[in-house]
Amino acid sequence: VQLQASGGGLVRAGGSLTLLCTTSDSTFNLRGMAWFRQAPGKAREFVAAAHWSGSSLGYADSVKGRFAISRDKSKNAAYLQMNNLKPEDTAVYYCAAPNKLLMAGTESNAAKYDFWGQGTLVTVSS
Repeated sequence: VQLQASGGGLVRAGGSLTLLCTTSDSTFNLRGMAWFRQAPGKAREFVAAAHWSGSSLGYADSVKGRFAISRDKSKNAAYLQMNNLKPEDTAVYYCAAPNKLLMAGTESNAAKYDFWGQGTLVTVSS
């Protein structure tokens, strides 16, 4: 399963960006998926996750109320809408999906994800 993340860029604090995760995997709609990020010199951290059905969503406390994860099953795609961006949101953002189909719940543990996109850089200036 190959994932492609895109949509990153340079934005001023308070601005917005939408990240896109796409795949040609025909079973993507049966997989949960998540966004993670890694800032320079820091460990990769969970950002948001969506149940395979889209019925359940989960967020890190640091992005709740500002970021929104969504899926478009017709396009085999997922999005991360990021609003009110802060300099501390600067990181490389990765989309990820598990090997297991129909995974229950929304998983924030990176070890549960087997397939990763290449990452897209988001830089927020102050």
